[in-house]
Amino acid sequence: MLGRQIRTVLRWQLIATAALALAGGFVAGIDGALSAVLGGAVSACAGWASAVVASKGEARSTGEILFGALRAEGVKVGLIVILLWLVFATYKDIVVLAFLGSFLATVLIFAMAFFVREYD
Repeated sequence: MLGRQIRTVLRWQLIATAALALAGGFVAGIDGALSAVLGGAVSACAGWASAVVASKGEARSTGEILFGALRAEGVKVGLIVILLWLVFATYKDIVVLAFLGSFLATVLIFAMAFFVREYD
């Protein structure tokens, strides 16, 4: 079960991706919209996988907590690299500005999980 902060941030990422897909579609057509969706999806998938890895197991010591955080961050970075390569290698009509804009926006949104309150 993912925490409230992660669920909230993933929701924000999806909303931002949808808005940027609409903007990309308006400016560059279907390729712009699809590029923005793929950019947001790369970040959202990597963030989700990182959260799943971080939520596994119970840490009993500070070292275990640190190791779990580093493992989760490694999964996130590795998945981002693989997914970026996959998109650029397979999608020949990518609109780079829409893709990278959506990707960077959703990466920044994920970083804001720290500021989401756990309870109301």
